[in-house]
Amino acid sequence: MHRTPNTPDVRVPKLVGLMAMDARERARAHGVLLAAPDRPEFQLTVVDHVVRQYPPPGVAIPRGAVVTVWFDFGEGEGGGGAGVREPRLPKPPRGGLERELDRPGDAFEMIR
Repeated sequence: MHRTPNTPDVRVPKLVGLMAMDARERARAHGVLLAAPDRPEFQLTVVDHVVRQYPPPGVAIPRGAVVTVWFDFGEGEGGGGAGVREPRLPKPPRGGLERELDRPGDAFEMIR
């Protein structure tokens, strides 16, 4: 466990990406408190991952100050998605096996 010296200011730890239980432990070890406005049952939350925090990591704050963490993306933030899925123009040239096949027609044309 990381122990911070008894100084009036501490550095905010990086909490984004951690599970709730790990974020609570890291915050306690660094001498800060956590608040989660989107999780009223934050003390019972275990496996949800922190997606955002304020203040950001590395900022000096008074020992015992509150760091706010969120477990859900806000409106217009992240949330995954794979981007735009529209066809791109111009389309790439056709090729592969289609290029090698003969035109459909009479199957016995070559024998006659």
